[in-house]
Amino acid sequence: MALRKKLLAEFLGTSLLLACVVGSGIMGVNLSQGNDAIALLANAGATAGVLYVLIAVLGPISGAHFNPAVTLVMRLRGELGTRDAAAYIGVQVLAAIAGVMLAHAMFDLPLLQPGTHARTGQAQWLSETVATFGLVLTILLGIRHRPAAIPALVASYIFAAYWFTASTSFANPAVTLARSLTQTFAGIRPEDVGLFVASQFVGALAGLAIARLIERPVSSGIAFNEQETA
Repeated sequence: MALRKKLLAEFLGTSLLLACVVGSGIMGVNLSQGNDAIALLANAGATAGVLYVLIAVLGPISGAHFNPAVTLVMRLRGELGTRDAAAYIGVQVLAAIAGVMLAHAMFDLPLLQPGTHARTGQAQWLSETVATFGLVLTILLGIRHRPAAIPALVASYIFAAYWFTASTSFANPAVTLARSLTQTFAGIRPEDVGLFVASQFVGALAGLAIARLIERPVSSGIAFNEQETA
């Protein structure tokens, strides 16, 4: 498939993902009457829902990365050339910013507003490492063992990671950068972005390493066939 079609799919998917992440955060706060748990539940549910849809409909076109960390992993696996990977990442970053601006426009807010939500410290960085590690592992093992279930697997993981990580699972460098341009519920301070992104790439590489270890054939002299033993 032509690269331009893949890039269009990545742009649409990433921008709509960010519009949902930021927009649902705004709506959740507006309707929750100060209850952050309800706002986070709304934010997580909307994000998981849109991820399922976007991966299902755009996955056959571009692979539905929507995430520079995922694109890097696919490049390291040899599933994407360097030029295409660089184009994917550039489009993802631009689309993420466009998605934030779209969410702001829908709620009649200033289009760009430097984030003020402090997200820093070892617990936050560890959370982003774990969140991205789990996301990459889910994708890679899902592709190998349950390819048809990838939309549900990724959506389910992200919904859970919103709740079990201290950072609420950004798990995406483009998302992190774009969310530094909003002062809403989903925002992050620009000065906190660097270590979030570094942690995400560490998690992604760890996920790739563990997936390779799990997928490595075991030479035991006995062939195990899942279907034959079912």
